[in-house]
Amino acid sequence: MINAKQVHTDMMRNDAEYRREYEALGEEFSLVEAMVQARLTQGLTQAQVAERLGVAQPAVARIESGKNVSLKTLRRYAGALGCKLDVRFRPAGGESKPI
Repeated sequence: MINAKQVHTDMMRNDAEYRREYEALGEEFSLVEAMVQARLTQGLTQAQVAERLGVAQPAVARIESGKNVSLKTLRRYAGALGCKLDVRFRPAGGESKPI
């Protein structure tokens, strides 16, 4: 059986193009992780969030994919979780302090 984590580790180490493309998606991955973590913290399934939003479960899966999601949709999603959306800008140089 192929170990996906090991393949990823090897590719990150040995394939500069793979590493560059993966790192370019870092913000997307962070957004997806934050959405899913917020949902899980509330103890909700995608189906339960969908019910709160008045949409079907596959719509929540698309939202949680992080692709082409509007701020309006992110606000509605956050509201369905009892959360508030907080978008920040921070320097690109690696500093974590928001502007």
